[in-house]
Amino acid sequence: MKARRKPIANLTPGELEVDVAPRIQTLRIEEPPARASGTLVSNAAELVDKLRNEAGVI
Repeated sequence: MKARRKPIANLTPGELEVDVAPRIQTLRIEEPPARASGTLVSNAAELVDKLRNEAGVI
């Protein structure tokens, strides 16, 4: 038995009483600032020291 499809009705925004006018205005577009390059650490103690003193995370 073959499946039957319902016909899809194509409606315009006017028929649905919908306003499609743009509401957002683009003022400017800028690129984000460049990120600083990372640093390599040789061991875990140096990593902890950098996190504690430079980044203030720990």
